[in-house]
This record gives sequence, structure tokens and C-alpha cells, in this order.
Amino acid sequence: MLRNDWSQALNEPDQPRMSEPSKPPQGRVTRMLLQWLMRPARIAGIEVLSPRFRSIALEGDALKGLAWTVGQKIQVAMGSGLSARTYTPMSWDAENGRTTLLAFAHGSGPGSRWASSLQEGDMCWLFGPRRSLEPSAGEPPTVLFGDETSFGLASALQKSRQAGGTIHVFEVSDAAEAGPVLAAIGLGSATLIARSAEDAHLAAVEAELLRFSASAHFVLTGKASSIQRISRALKAAGVATSRMRTKAYWAPGKTGLD
Repeated sequence: MLRNDWSQALNEPDQPRMSEPSKPPQGRVTRMLLQWLMRPARIAGIEVLSPRFRSIALEGDALKGLAWTVGQKIQVAMGSGLSARTYTPMSWDAENGRTTLLAFAHGSGPGSRWASSLQEGDMCWLFGPRRSLEPSAGEPPTVLFGDETSFGLASALQKSRQAGGTIHVFEVSDAAEAGPVLAAIGLGSATLIARSAEDAHLAAVEAELLRFSASAHFVLTGKASSIQRISRALKAAGVATSRMRTKAYWAPGKTGLD
């Protein structure tokens, strides 16, 4: 799912159609630097899953032979400045040089404009894959909590494990839209909890997750403040930090979290 700002990319030790939405930045030195660091890819397919969700397939020789593991991210260049948006691939075919991501086109930011305007055959530039989140390798069940920005990770995690090995709980703005999207990517059994004013819905999220507190491993993703509240509730219930993995993908008014 889409997330952050490109501005921190070159400073993180482990951490695009060639037309306007994904044009490499102008300026000879900057352009040469980023083209050296980034990989070109072609938009091989676009599946519109709902008004705001699109499954996007990227392919290219530069994607072949790369080591990718579930939870790693890519960053796609946006516009003509030093900006990008981050996505967690749902799959990666290193032999054929193909990856698939899920874009959530909400609002009017660069990521939303890019996802909404893409056409098959367009070119883009991407950075990665690289480290972002390492889901627990513990015994099932694993409980994944997140939101719309977590759907791509959830799909990748589900595909990498035996059926029934992961339980999904999402806070969402529009359950009527999210439900069919999740079904289309193989997550139709996920529990959806609609957001409400002042995060009152998180009490229901806590109750749902605490059902599994005795033995499950937890992967908490998405909105920073939601993760903080849920992790406190789990710790209070006796869940050891060794059974939790957390990754904030966004926070209101902030960029560059991931």
C-alpha cells in the first residue's frame, strides 16, 4: 500500500509511466544519481478493484533475480521532484521480473494521482526492494492488524503461509468498499471494523485481538496512534514484546514514517 515521502530514502541505510506522474527528477546530477539507484519498470497490468483500489502489475528486466521477502517495500518515484510513495508488494516473481502491488488512491496527493492516471504500458522508476517489516516466524496463529495501507502486506503474508495461519483484523473507513477488495485478493474472511469518531472503534479492535492473546503472534501495522493503543492493550494482557511486530505506515499530517 502506498505510504511515504521520498525525501528520506537516500539517508536510510536499509530502507515510475515516464510521463509526468513518474518522471525522474530534473537536474543532470540528481537525475543521474536517482537513475543509478532506481530500477525502471513497465506497467504490465491494472485491475480496478473499486473506485479507490487498484492492483498494479510491474515488470522489467531490472526486477529479475532480486531477493524479496514478505514485508519488504519498494518506493515509486512521483512527479519531477524528490518525492516518492512506498508500497508493500503482494508478490514478486524474480524469474520473470514481475511484481504486483495494491494502490489505495485516497485524497489528491501524488500517490493517488499516480495510481488513478496509470495506463498499461506506462513506465515508472522504483527503489528497492528493501527492508521494512519482518513478520514473526513463530508458530500459527499470527494476527495481523492494520488498515487500508496494510492490505498488500496481508495478501503477501497470507500467500506465504498455510491457509488459516493468519487472522486479519482491519480498521477501515468504508467497509462496503474494503470487503470486496479484500475478497478479490484472497482475504475475504478478514474482520472489518469501521472507524468512528475519536477512535471509539478501537475498543472493538482491542476486544477482537485480545481473544488471541494467550498464544498468537501479532503484526500491528497502519496508523501510528492505533498501533500504540493496541500494543499497550496487548502488553497489559500479558503479551510479550517478542510476540509482537509493529510498523507504522502513516500518521495524520506526517510523511516519511516508512
